[in-house]
Amino acid sequence: MAVTLKDVAALAGVSPSTASRVCKDNPSISRETKEKVRKAMEQLGYEPAALPVDVDASSKTIGIILPPSPKESFENAFHLEVIRGISQFCSHRRYLNTVITGQDDEELLSALSNIAKSGQVDGYIVTYSKQNDPVIEYLYNEGLLYVVIGKAHRFANQTVYIDNDNVLAAQEATEHLIQLGHKRIAYLGSDSNLMFSADRKAGYQLAMLNSGLEVHPEDVVELPFIPEEHSTAVHSLLTRRDRPTAILVSDDIFAVALERACIETDLSIPKDLSIISFNNSLFARLTSPPLTSMDINSVQLGIEAASQVINHIENPNLLATKIIVPHRLIERNSCSEI
Repeated sequence: MAVTLKDVAALAGVSPSTASRVCKDNPSISRETKEKVRKAMEQLGYEPAALPVDVDASSKTIGIILPPSPKESFENAFHLEVIRGISQFCSHRRYLNTVITGQDDEELLSALSNIAKSGQVDGYIVTYSKQNDPVIEYLYNEGLLYVVIGKAHRFANQTVYIDNDNVLAAQEATEHLIQLGHKRIAYLGSDSNLMFSADRKAGYQLAMLNSGLEVHPEDVVELPFIPEEHSTAVHSLLTRRDRPTAILVSDDIFAVALERACIETDLSIPKDLSIISFNNSLFARLTSPPLTSMDINSVQLGIEAASQVINHIENPNLLATKIIVPHRLIERNSCSEI
Protein backbone atom coordinates (compact mmCIF):
# COMPACT_ATOMS: atom_id res chain seq x y z
CA MET A 1 0.00 0.00 0.00
CA ALA A 2 1.40 3.41 -1.00
CA VAL A 3 2.69 5.66 1.76
CA THR A 4 0.64 8.84 2.14
CA LEU A 5 1.46 12.18 3.69
CA LYS A 6 -0.94 11.24 6.50
CA ASP A 7 1.39 8.34 7.36
CA VAL A 8 4.35 10.72 7.40
CA ALA A 9 2.46 13.19 9.59
CA ALA A 10 1.48 10.44 12.06
CA LEU A 11 5.08 9.25 12.39
CA ALA A 12 6.36 12.82 12.83
CA GLY A 13 3.58 13.72 15.28
CA VAL A 14 2.19 16.62 13.23
CA SER A 15 -0.95 17.27 11.17
CA PRO A 16 -1.09 16.38 7.44
CA SER A 17 -1.36 20.08 6.57
CA THR A 18 1.84 20.81 8.52
CA ALA A 19 3.61 17.96 6.75
CA SER A 20 2.40 19.39 3.43
CA ARG A 21 3.83 22.81 4.29
CA VAL A 22 7.15 21.17 5.12
CA CYS A 23 7.16 19.63 1.62
CA LYS A 24 6.78 23.16 0.24
CA ASP A 25 9.48 24.49 2.61
CA ASN A 26 7.02 26.98 4.07
CA PRO A 27 8.87 29.56 6.23
CA SER A 28 6.11 29.46 8.89
CA ILE A 29 7.24 25.95 9.97
CA SER A 30 10.04 25.72 12.55
CA ARG A 31 13.34 24.09 11.66
CA GLU A 32 12.79 21.43 14.35
CA THR A 33 9.43 20.43 12.87
CA LYS A 34 10.86 20.36 9.37
CA GLU A 35 13.61 18.03 10.50
CA LYS A 36 11.11 15.66 12.17
CA VAL A 37 8.91 15.53 9.07
CA ARG A 38 11.84 15.04 6.68
CA LYS A 39 13.22 12.26 8.86
CA ALA A 40 9.80 10.55 8.78
CA MET A 41 9.68 10.91 4.98
CA GLU A 42 13.09 9.30 4.68
CA GLN A 43 12.16 6.49 7.06
CA LEU A 44 8.95 5.68 5.19
CA GLY A 45 10.34 6.27 1.71
CA TYR A 46 7.82 9.00 0.93
CA GLU A 47 8.45 11.05 -2.22
CA PRO A 48 6.83 14.53 -2.04
CA ALA A 49 5.16 16.03 -5.10
CA ALA A 50 7.23 18.32 -7.27
CA LEU A 51 6.97 22.03 -6.52
CA PRO A 52 5.87 24.48 -9.24
CA VAL A 53 8.83 26.11 -10.94
CA ASP A 54 7.34 29.60 -10.99
CA VAL A 55 6.11 30.74 -7.58
CA ASP A 56 4.93 34.17 -8.77
CA ALA A 57 1.37 34.88 -7.61
CA SER A 58 0.17 35.25 -11.20
CA SER A 59 0.99 31.59 -11.84
CA LYS A 60 -0.89 30.17 -8.86
CA THR A 61 -3.74 27.82 -9.76
CA ILE A 62 -6.93 26.67 -8.03
CA GLY A 63 -8.32 23.22 -8.87
CA ILE A 64 -12.14 23.11 -9.11
CA ILE A 65 -13.31 19.56 -8.33
CA LEU A 66 -16.75 18.69 -9.73
CA PRO A 67 -18.66 15.59 -8.58
CA PRO A 68 -17.95 12.42 -10.57
CA SER A 69 -20.56 12.09 -13.30
CA PRO A 70 -20.74 11.26 -17.02
CA LYS A 71 -22.52 14.54 -17.80
CA GLU A 72 -24.80 15.85 -15.03
CA SER A 73 -22.14 18.07 -13.44
CA PHE A 74 -21.79 20.13 -16.60
CA GLU A 75 -25.56 20.30 -17.12
CA ASN A 76 -26.32 21.41 -13.57
CA ALA A 77 -26.78 25.17 -13.39
CA PHE A 78 -25.66 25.15 -9.74
CA HIS A 79 -22.14 24.05 -10.66
CA LEU A 80 -21.96 26.49 -13.56
CA GLU A 81 -22.92 29.36 -11.25
CA VAL A 82 -20.41 28.25 -8.62
CA ILE A 83 -17.66 28.08 -11.25
CA ARG A 84 -18.63 31.58 -12.39
CA GLY A 85 -18.18 32.88 -8.83
CA ILE A 86 -14.85 31.11 -8.41
CA SER A 87 -13.52 32.35 -11.76
CA GLN A 88 -14.66 35.90 -11.04
CA PHE A 89 -12.76 36.05 -7.74
CA CYS A 90 -9.70 34.21 -9.07
CA SER A 91 -9.40 36.62 -11.98
CA HIS A 92 -9.53 39.55 -9.58
CA ARG A 93 -6.69 38.04 -7.53
CA ARG A 94 -4.69 36.91 -10.60
CA TYR A 95 -5.11 33.21 -9.92
CA LEU A 96 -5.75 30.63 -12.62
CA ASN A 97 -8.24 27.79 -12.23
CA THR A 98 -8.68 24.36 -13.73
CA VAL A 99 -11.67 21.99 -13.64
CA ILE A 100 -11.14 18.41 -12.44
CA THR A 101 -13.79 15.69 -12.78
CA GLY A 102 -14.37 12.16 -14.02
CA GLN A 103 -17.11 9.68 -14.85
CA ASP A 104 -16.77 7.96 -11.46
CA ASP A 105 -14.79 8.18 -8.22
CA GLU A 106 -11.94 6.08 -9.62
CA GLU A 107 -11.47 8.27 -12.70
CA LEU A 108 -11.76 11.45 -10.65
CA LEU A 109 -9.18 10.23 -8.12
CA SER A 110 -6.79 9.27 -10.92
CA ALA A 111 -7.05 12.73 -12.48
CA LEU A 112 -6.68 14.42 -9.09
CA SER A 113 -3.66 12.30 -8.17
CA ASN A 114 -1.87 13.13 -11.43
CA ILE A 115 -2.48 16.85 -10.97
CA ALA A 116 -1.45 16.79 -7.29
CA LYS A 117 1.81 14.98 -8.07
CA SER A 118 2.68 17.63 -10.66
CA GLY A 119 2.63 20.29 -7.94
CA GLN A 120 0.95 22.71 -10.35
CA VAL A 121 -2.18 23.34 -8.24
CA ASP A 122 -1.90 25.33 -5.02
CA GLY A 123 -5.33 24.62 -3.55
CA TYR A 124 -8.58 22.87 -4.37
CA ILE A 125 -12.28 23.71 -4.17
CA VAL A 126 -14.58 20.68 -3.89
CA THR A 127 -17.93 21.86 -5.24
CA TYR A 128 -20.01 19.20 -3.47
CA SER A 129 -20.10 17.30 -0.19
CA LYS A 130 -21.13 13.69 0.26
CA GLN A 131 -20.70 11.01 2.89
CA ASN A 132 -17.58 8.83 2.85
CA ASP A 133 -16.06 10.64 -0.13
CA PRO A 134 -12.75 9.09 -1.30
CA VAL A 135 -11.74 12.44 -2.81
CA ILE A 136 -11.86 14.14 0.60
CA GLU A 137 -9.97 11.20 2.11
CA TYR A 138 -7.25 11.63 -0.51
CA LEU A 139 -6.96 15.41 -0.10
CA TYR A 140 -6.81 15.15 3.69
CA ASN A 141 -4.38 12.23 3.80
CA GLU A 142 -2.03 13.98 1.37
CA GLY A 143 -2.17 17.21 3.38
CA LEU A 144 -3.45 19.16 0.39
CA LEU A 145 -5.24 22.47 0.91
CA TYR A 146 -8.93 22.22 0.06
CA VAL A 147 -12.18 24.07 0.64
CA VAL A 148 -15.57 22.34 0.47
CA ILE A 149 -18.79 23.89 -0.82
CA GLY A 150 -21.31 22.16 1.41
CA LYS A 151 -21.18 20.88 4.97
CA ALA A 152 -18.11 18.78 5.73
CA HIS A 153 -18.88 15.15 6.55
CA ARG A 154 -15.35 14.06 7.58
CA PHE A 155 -12.62 16.06 9.31
CA ALA A 156 -15.11 18.89 9.97
CA ASN A 157 -12.93 20.66 12.54
CA GLN A 158 -9.98 20.80 10.12
CA THR A 159 -12.00 21.62 6.99
CA VAL A 160 -12.76 25.03 5.53
CA TYR A 161 -16.28 24.89 4.17
CA ILE A 162 -18.84 27.25 2.65
CA ASP A 163 -22.50 26.32 2.92
CA ASN A 164 -26.07 27.46 3.27
CA ASP A 165 -28.20 26.63 6.29
CA ASN A 166 -30.05 24.01 4.26
CA VAL A 167 -32.05 22.75 7.22
CA LEU A 168 -33.44 26.24 7.90
CA ALA A 169 -34.01 26.95 4.19
CA ALA A 170 -36.05 23.77 3.71
CA GLN A 171 -37.92 24.41 6.93
CA GLU A 172 -38.91 27.90 5.74
CA ALA A 173 -39.93 26.60 2.30
CA THR A 174 -42.12 23.91 3.85
CA GLU A 175 -43.65 26.42 6.28
CA HIS A 176 -44.54 28.60 3.27
CA LEU A 177 -46.54 25.70 1.82
CA ILE A 178 -48.18 25.06 5.18
CA GLN A 179 -49.20 28.72 5.43
CA LEU A 180 -50.90 28.32 2.04
CA GLY A 181 -53.07 25.62 3.62
CA HIS A 182 -51.29 22.48 2.44
CA LYS A 183 -51.27 19.56 4.87
CA ARG A 184 -50.17 16.64 2.67
CA ILE A 185 -46.73 17.80 1.55
CA ALA A 186 -44.16 15.50 -0.08
CA TYR A 187 -40.41 15.73 -0.52
CA LEU A 188 -38.56 14.87 -3.75
CA GLY A 189 -34.79 14.99 -3.65
CA SER A 190 -31.38 13.64 -4.40
CA ASP A 191 -29.87 10.74 -2.52
CA SER A 192 -29.29 11.59 1.17
CA ASN A 193 -25.66 10.56 0.64
CA LEU A 194 -25.31 14.18 -0.54
CA MET A 195 -25.08 16.43 2.50
CA PHE A 196 -27.26 19.26 1.12
CA SER A 197 -30.06 16.83 0.29
CA ALA A 198 -29.94 15.18 3.71
CA ASP A 199 -30.19 18.60 5.37
CA ARG A 200 -33.06 19.74 3.14
CA LYS A 201 -35.00 16.58 3.90
CA ALA A 202 -34.36 17.15 7.62
CA GLY A 203 -35.65 20.73 7.36
CA TYR A 204 -38.81 19.52 5.58
CA GLN A 205 -39.43 16.90 8.28
CA LEU A 206 -38.81 19.43 11.06
CA ALA A 207 -41.35 21.90 9.63
CA MET A 208 -43.97 19.16 9.26
CA LEU A 209 -43.49 17.87 12.80
CA ASN A 210 -43.46 21.39 14.30
CA SER A 211 -46.81 22.03 12.60
CA GLY A 212 -48.31 18.77 13.85
CA LEU A 213 -48.42 17.26 10.36
CA GLU A 214 -47.53 13.65 9.67
CA VAL A 215 -44.58 12.78 7.45
CA HIS A 216 -45.75 9.78 5.41
CA PRO A 217 -42.85 7.51 4.34
CA GLU A 218 -44.37 7.14 0.86
CA ASP A 219 -44.27 10.95 0.49
CA VAL A 220 -40.46 11.04 0.71
CA VAL A 221 -38.87 10.13 -2.63
CA GLU A 222 -35.09 10.17 -3.00
CA LEU A 223 -33.42 9.38 -6.31
CA PRO A 224 -29.70 9.00 -7.17
CA PHE A 225 -30.16 10.76 -10.52
CA ILE A 226 -32.46 13.18 -12.35
CA PRO A 227 -35.79 11.42 -13.06
CA GLU A 228 -36.15 10.31 -16.69
CA GLU A 229 -39.43 10.21 -18.57
CA HIS A 230 -42.05 7.94 -16.98
CA SER A 231 -40.14 7.67 -13.68
CA THR A 232 -41.96 4.99 -11.69
CA ALA A 233 -41.27 6.60 -8.31
CA VAL A 234 -42.45 10.06 -9.39
CA HIS A 235 -45.53 8.77 -11.24
CA SER A 236 -46.48 6.67 -8.22
CA LEU A 237 -46.29 9.77 -6.03
CA LEU A 238 -48.54 11.77 -8.38
CA THR A 239 -51.17 9.14 -9.21
CA ARG A 240 -52.10 7.86 -5.74
CA ARG A 241 -55.63 8.55 -4.56
CA ASP A 242 -54.18 10.27 -1.48
CA ARG A 243 -51.49 12.10 -3.44
CA PRO A 244 -49.85 15.22 -1.93
CA THR A 245 -51.12 18.67 -2.78
CA ALA A 246 -47.62 20.19 -2.59
CA ILE A 247 -44.04 19.00 -3.05
CA LEU A 248 -40.75 20.43 -1.82
CA VAL A 249 -38.02 19.58 -4.36
CA SER A 250 -34.30 19.65 -3.50
CA ASP A 251 -33.12 21.01 -6.87
CA ASP A 252 -34.53 22.98 -9.82
CA ILE A 253 -33.56 20.22 -12.29
CA PHE A 254 -35.59 17.69 -10.31
CA ALA A 255 -38.46 20.20 -10.26
CA VAL A 256 -38.35 20.49 -14.06
CA ALA A 257 -38.61 16.70 -14.29
CA LEU A 258 -41.52 16.85 -11.83
CA GLU A 259 -43.32 19.45 -13.97
CA ARG A 260 -42.93 17.14 -16.98
CA ALA A 261 -44.40 14.26 -14.97
CA CYS A 262 -47.34 16.50 -14.01
CA ILE A 263 -48.06 17.12 -17.70
CA GLU A 264 -47.94 13.36 -18.35
CA THR A 265 -50.42 12.72 -15.52
CA ASP A 266 -52.74 15.65 -16.40
CA LEU A 267 -52.02 17.59 -13.22
CA SER A 268 -52.10 21.38 -13.40
CA ILE A 269 -49.54 23.50 -11.52
CA PRO A 270 -50.39 25.15 -9.15
CA LYS A 271 -54.10 24.25 -9.28
CA ASP A 272 -53.56 20.55 -8.56
CA LEU A 273 -50.04 20.63 -7.17
CA SER A 274 -47.87 23.36 -5.65
CA ILE A 275 -44.08 23.10 -6.07
CA ILE A 276 -41.15 24.82 -4.34
CA SER A 277 -37.64 24.04 -5.52
CA PHE A 278 -34.06 25.06 -4.68
CA ASN A 279 -31.25 27.02 -6.40
CA ASN A 280 -33.30 29.66 -8.29
CA SER A 281 -31.43 28.77 -11.49
CA LEU A 282 -32.34 29.61 -15.07
CA PHE A 283 -34.47 26.45 -15.10
CA ALA A 284 -36.72 27.90 -12.38
CA ARG A 285 -37.31 31.08 -14.38
CA LEU A 286 -37.96 29.44 -17.77
CA THR A 287 -40.35 26.65 -16.78
CA SER A 288 -44.10 26.98 -17.24
CA PRO A 289 -45.24 28.08 -14.79
CA PRO A 290 -42.05 29.66 -13.39
CA LEU A 291 -40.99 27.97 -10.16
CA THR A 292 -41.10 29.40 -6.68
CA SER A 293 -37.53 28.62 -5.62
CA MET A 294 -35.15 29.07 -2.70
CA ASP A 295 -32.24 31.20 -3.90
CA ILE A 296 -29.06 29.88 -2.25
CA ASN A 297 -26.77 32.47 -3.89
CA SER A 298 -24.72 29.96 -5.90
CA VAL A 299 -22.36 32.58 -7.33
CA GLN A 300 -21.63 33.89 -3.83
CA LEU A 301 -20.85 30.35 -2.66
CA GLY A 302 -18.18 30.21 -5.39
CA ILE A 303 -16.81 33.66 -4.52
CA GLU A 304 -16.53 32.79 -0.82
CA ALA A 305 -14.86 29.45 -1.60
CA ALA A 306 -12.28 31.12 -3.85
CA SER A 307 -11.67 33.83 -1.24
CA GLN A 308 -11.04 31.26 1.48
CA VAL A 309 -8.74 28.99 -0.51
CA ILE A 310 -6.62 31.97 -1.64
CA ASN A 311 -6.49 33.36 1.92
CA HIS A 312 -5.23 30.00 3.18
CA ILE A 313 -2.67 29.73 0.36
CA GLU A 314 -1.27 33.14 1.24
CA ASN A 315 -1.64 32.71 5.01
CA PRO A 316 -0.97 29.03 5.80
CA ASN A 317 -1.49 29.34 9.56
CA LEU A 318 -5.14 30.43 9.36
CA LEU A 319 -7.62 28.26 11.23
CA ALA A 320 -10.32 26.37 9.35
CA THR A 321 -13.28 28.68 8.72
CA LYS A 322 -16.99 27.86 8.33
CA ILE A 323 -19.03 30.38 6.32
CA ILE A 324 -22.82 30.33 5.93
CA VAL A 325 -24.20 32.14 2.86
CA PRO A 326 -27.78 33.46 3.30
CA HIS A 327 -30.80 32.23 1.33
CA ARG A 328 -34.14 33.78 0.34
CA LEU A 329 -37.40 32.51 -1.12
CA ILE A 330 -38.25 33.82 -4.60
CA GLU A 331 -42.02 33.54 -5.10
CA ARG A 332 -43.33 32.88 -8.60
CA ASN A 333 -46.35 31.03 -9.99
CA SER A 334 -45.88 27.40 -8.95
CA CYS A 335 -47.62 27.71 -5.56
CA SER A 336 -51.18 28.57 -4.60
CA GLU A 337 -53.52 28.39 -1.63
CA ILE A 338 -55.53 25.25 -1.17
